[in-house]
Amino acid sequence: MTLKQLEAFYWAATCSSFALAAERVHLSVSSLSKRIAELEGSLGQALFDRAGHRAVLTDAGARLLPLAGGLLQQADRLQQEMGSASGLRGPCRLGVGELTALTWLPRCVAAIADAHPALEVSVHVDVGAALAERLDKGELDAAVIAGPATRSALTSAPLAQAGFIWCAGAQLAPKLPQMDAAALQQHALVSLPLGSGVNHLIDEWLRQAGARIHRRVVCNHWGAIVGLLAQGMGVGLLPQGWAQTLCARGALAALPSPVPLGQLDYALHHRRDDVRPLVGALHALAVRQADFSVSSGAF
Repeated sequence: MTLKQLEAFYWAATCSSFALAAERVHLSVSSLSKRIAELEGSLGQALFDRAGHRAVLTDAGARLLPLAGGLLQQADRLQQEMGSASGLRGPCRLGVGELTALTWLPRCVAAIADAHPALEVSVHVDVGAALAERLDKGELDAAVIAGPATRSALTSAPLAQAGFIWCAGAQLAPKLPQMDAAALQQHALVSLPLGSGVNHLIDEWLRQAGARIHRRVVCNHWGAIVGLLAQGMGVGLLPQGWAQTLCARGALAALPSPVPLGQLDYALHHRRDDVRPLVGALHALAVRQADFSVSSGAF
């Protein structure tokens, strides 16, 4: 029995497919399967039932999984302690929403590279619901998502808050004395897709304001939302820092509201069964860099 065999088994058991597990450990699917078969041979027990369309853990595999996870965690810690100068190594798949990508992500990736130069960082940008699904499947190591974890397989650790402002185009805003239920009856709400965490703020504002959305223009890109608002296509929320900058330029105008907007809490989400030092290292770095008021230069 070797650590490489246990690593192959662990990721095959916790990822949504052998193909994804093989990618995680930089192997072909056939090489991954060979390592698992060697582990099964050394233990004298089948770890996967391969009779169906998808391999599932046997009773022996289910017993081995937490033990293998613990051994791999200890191996990671040993490697980190003995080779602390070079830090962690291997793939690092980070998911973020567009707001993170356009604010503090570049500084965070630079900090990861400084602390752990042997990590191979890749970033996937999507709405929170899609990121949570990819985490659940084992396709990401961690993701910055608004709000606490809502899937039973995931958990989260707080990072920072983001504030937002109601805005409209400079020509439309003077026609709106305030942002209230009447404004949404007259004009479309320009917003991110429903899977975005920003919609939690909108839903709560709607509840408190007693308002309903008459018409919605959905766009999955913050920059495009800015353009739609500037064109007078409706009203919408923008991150506070961008909104203030764009209002100062005269491109947009802030809309006062009798119902205050709350702030959106962001956290680093990861799988509960992922006990690798990588997760803790990512949170320690992210919590120092997280600042939604800054800009990466896109605005």
